[in-house]
Amino acid sequence: MIDLPTYLTYTAVVLGLFLIPGPAVFLVLARSVSGGRKVGMATRFGVALGDLIHTVMATLGLSAILMTSALAFELVKYAGVAYLVYLGIRSILDKQGSLELAKASKITASQAFRQAIFAEILNPKTALFFLAFLPQFISPSNGAVVPQFAILGLTFVVMSMGYTSILAVAAGGVAGWINKHRQIGRWQGKVIGSIYLALGARLALQHR
Repeated sequence: MIDLPTYLTYTAVVLGLFLIPGPAVFLVLARSVSGGRKVGMATRFGVALGDLIHTVMATLGLSAILMTSALAFELVKYAGVAYLVYLGIRSILDKQGSLELAKASKITASQAFRQAIFAEILNPKTALFFLAFLPQFISPSNGAVVPQFAILGLTFVVMSMGYTSILAVAAGGVAGWINKHRQIGRWQGKVIGSIYLALGARLALQHR
């Protein structure tokens, strides 16, 4: 089973990533502002279902790699670390523009739900999390890996639902704040890059 320090570190990293506006955040905000709270909450459920699909795919796919070969799983982990370091450096060095909330046309709650599912499944930020981030918190020494993947993945889903619920309810205020503080996009890359690099360093130090 996952040890408490690892789990707390994981939740802290997830929370830090949530606080950096990404595609899911902007989608929920845009739908909530244009369609109201009902449409925003429907979008939230769609995003959550997309996250759940990512969880199932990671649990079945990456755990299958580990059960096939421990070496192959280690290679996946270190490839993920290398990719995180690369993204971290690139994010810090890239010049970021201002944040802007895109305009969204009015749609029904059911349409928003369906669109959010596919948008989150294809969300590169979420895919990166499950393919590169999640394996860094899995350790065969803690027992069966399938429950570890499931616990971490479901934790992400629950935290995502809670966060996007807050966004849907407070959409007007949050959207207004982003529109007034678009310059935060200029340091967004540096914050994300620092998180990437910190997670890569964590794994490197852990194995020394």
